[in-house]
Amino acid sequence: AALVTVTGGSGSAPRDAGAKMLVLEDGRFFGTIGGGNLEQLAIEEARRLILSRESKTIRYPLGAKTGQCCGGVVDLFFEILNTGPRLYLFGAGHVGQAIARTLDGTPFTVHLIDERAEWVQAPELPAGVVKHECEWDEFVSSARFDSDRTYVAILTFRHDLDEKILEDILRQERPTRYLGLIGSHAKWERFKQRLTQRGLPEAALERVRSPIGIEIGGKAPQEIAISLAAELLGIHYGKL
Repeated sequence: AALVTVTGGSGSAPRDAGAKMLVLEDGRFFGTIGGGNLEQLAIEEARRLILSRESKTIRYPLGAKTGQCCGGVVDLFFEILNTGPRLYLFGAGHVGQAIARTLDGTPFTVHLIDERAEWVQAPELPAGVVKHECEWDEFVSSARFDSDRTYVAILTFRHDLDEKILEDILRQERPTRYLGLIGSHAKWERFKQRLTQRGLPEAALERVRSPIGIEIGGKAPQEIAISLAAELLGIHYGKL
């Protein structure tokens, strides 16, 4: 989204400094900076800036170019919001909890998906975690996937569930920047064999990172969380 704020201006203007409007990527908006063609131009500019992820101030003379005859000038600040990386974390068990805590304070927004209320609603989770108490397929059917912002880590409490989620993402060609599966090399080899037998091409399977994280030698939940967080941040910042 983009938060559009009137920051100043001169002469006759439709709204005073501090007036705000929130514009979503699809063009929906909430609030007003004064209506008219100025507002329409601001909405169009906001949608462009959401795609480029650029926050900036633009000065609009209220004349022929904006289709208004007030004669004043309005300065609008376009603040781009919520365009950082998001991690879809399937499984809110010990490792999932540790990952959610470890990524707190980083650019990642963690979406924690688990049908078990006692885990996904754990009070120890950071306030910024987005909790989805539902079946995995319910979440996937409505979630937004893209190849730039979407990271996925699969670590549920059942191997067959891990395999179902992974197969859905691969078979439906849901775009991700990272697709990781927790477990050993042996687990991944077994998954690859079964998925290949079910017709998934090698190119699709090459998307999967398994085991997850940077190899640091530790196996405790917090150690796995540290290794995965380092891997995800390295990819996000272009270091891996």
